[in-house]
Amino acid sequence: MAIQHANDANFADLISNGITLVDFWASWCGPCRMFGPIFEQVSNQIPDVNFVKFEIDETNRRTPAKYGIRSIPSVLAFKNGELVEARTGLMDPETLTDWIMELKGA
Repeated sequence: MAIQHANDANFADLISNGITLVDFWASWCGPCRMFGPIFEQVSNQIPDVNFVKFEIDETNRRTPAKYGIRSIPSVLAFKNGELVEARTGLMDPETLTDWIMELKGA
Protein backbone atom coordinates (compact mmCIF):
# COMPACT_ATOMS: atom_id res chain seq x y z
CA MET A 1 0.00 0.00 0.00
CA ALA A 2 1.27 3.46 -0.81
CA ILE A 3 2.37 5.71 2.01
CA GLN A 4 -0.22 8.33 2.83
CA HIS A 5 0.59 11.84 3.96
CA ALA A 6 -1.18 13.29 6.97
CA ASN A 7 -1.75 16.74 8.36
CA ASP A 8 -3.78 18.09 11.25
CA ALA A 9 -6.96 18.04 9.13
CA ASN A 10 -6.89 14.42 7.88
CA PHE A 11 -4.96 12.66 10.67
CA ALA A 12 -7.93 11.12 12.49
CA ASP A 13 -9.33 9.63 9.28
CA LEU A 14 -6.00 8.08 8.28
CA ILE A 15 -5.49 6.27 11.59
CA SER A 16 -9.08 5.10 12.09
CA ASN A 17 -8.95 1.59 10.56
CA GLY A 18 -6.62 -1.30 11.27
CA ILE A 19 -2.99 -1.02 12.26
CA THR A 20 -1.42 2.27 11.24
CA LEU A 21 2.17 3.41 11.72
CA VAL A 22 2.74 7.15 11.62
CA ASP A 23 6.24 8.53 11.00
CA PHE A 24 6.57 12.03 12.45
CA TRP A 25 9.46 13.70 10.63
CA ALA A 26 10.87 16.96 9.26
CA SER A 27 12.80 17.75 6.09
CA TRP A 28 15.63 19.37 8.09
CA CYS A 29 16.15 16.24 10.25
CA GLY A 30 19.07 14.05 9.11
CA PRO A 31 17.94 10.84 10.86
CA CYS A 32 14.43 11.43 9.46
CA ARG A 33 15.82 11.56 5.92
CA MET A 34 17.71 8.32 6.60
CA PHE A 35 14.60 6.61 8.01
CA GLY A 36 12.27 7.68 5.17
CA PRO A 37 13.49 5.06 2.65
CA ILE A 38 13.39 2.35 5.33
CA PHE A 39 9.79 3.24 6.20
CA GLU A 40 8.90 3.12 2.50
CA GLN A 41 10.70 -0.20 1.94
CA VAL A 42 8.87 -1.88 4.83
CA SER A 43 5.53 -0.39 3.71
CA ASN A 44 5.98 -2.17 0.37
CA GLN A 45 6.62 -5.48 2.14
CA ILE A 46 3.65 -5.35 4.54
CA PRO A 47 0.57 -4.30 2.55
CA ASP A 48 -2.00 -5.03 5.27
CA VAL A 49 -0.69 -2.25 7.54
CA ASN A 50 -1.27 1.45 6.89
CA PHE A 51 1.83 3.64 6.68
CA VAL A 52 1.47 7.38 7.15
CA LYS A 53 4.02 10.18 7.15
CA PHE A 54 3.37 13.37 9.11
CA GLU A 55 5.73 16.26 8.42
CA ILE A 56 6.09 18.52 11.42
CA ASP A 57 6.04 22.09 10.19
CA GLU A 58 4.56 25.48 10.99
CA THR A 59 1.08 24.52 9.76
CA ASN A 60 0.85 21.11 11.45
CA ARG A 61 1.46 21.64 15.15
CA ARG A 62 -1.75 20.41 16.78
CA THR A 63 -1.30 16.65 16.21
CA PRO A 64 2.36 16.42 17.30
CA ALA A 65 1.50 18.41 20.44
CA LYS A 66 -1.46 16.11 21.19
CA TYR A 67 0.81 13.05 21.14
CA GLY A 68 3.76 14.68 22.89
CA ILE A 69 6.18 14.47 19.97
CA ARG A 70 9.40 16.04 21.23
CA SER A 71 12.00 14.12 19.24
CA ILE A 72 12.01 12.96 15.63
CA PRO A 73 11.86 10.63 13.93
CA SER A 74 9.08 9.24 16.09
CA VAL A 75 6.83 6.41 14.95
CA LEU A 76 3.46 5.97 16.62
CA ALA A 77 1.46 2.76 16.23
CA PHE A 78 -2.33 2.92 16.24
CA LYS A 79 -4.97 0.19 16.18
CA ASN A 80 -8.35 1.40 14.97
CA GLY A 81 -7.51 4.97 15.96
CA GLU A 82 -6.14 4.18 19.42
CA LEU A 83 -2.47 4.77 20.23
CA VAL A 84 -0.85 1.50 21.30
CA GLU A 85 2.88 2.23 21.25
CA ALA A 86 5.47 4.82 20.27
CA ARG A 87 9.14 4.53 19.37
CA THR A 88 11.64 7.30 18.81
CA GLY A 89 14.81 7.26 16.77
CA LEU A 90 16.18 5.63 13.68
CA MET A 91 15.19 1.98 13.15
CA ASP A 92 16.63 -0.47 10.64
CA PRO A 93 14.26 -2.48 8.41
CA GLU A 94 14.49 -5.61 10.57
CA THR A 95 13.64 -3.75 13.79
CA LEU A 96 10.69 -2.01 12.15
CA THR A 97 9.41 -5.25 10.62
CA ASP A 98 9.76 -7.15 13.92
CA TRP A 99 7.85 -4.41 15.72
CA ILE A 100 5.03 -4.57 13.18
CA MET A 101 4.82 -8.35 13.54
CA GLU A 102 4.54 -7.89 17.33
CA LEU A 103 1.74 -5.36 16.82
CA LYS A 104 -0.10 -7.70 14.45
CA GLY A 105 0.14 -10.55 16.93
CA ALA A 106 -1.08 -8.54 19.91
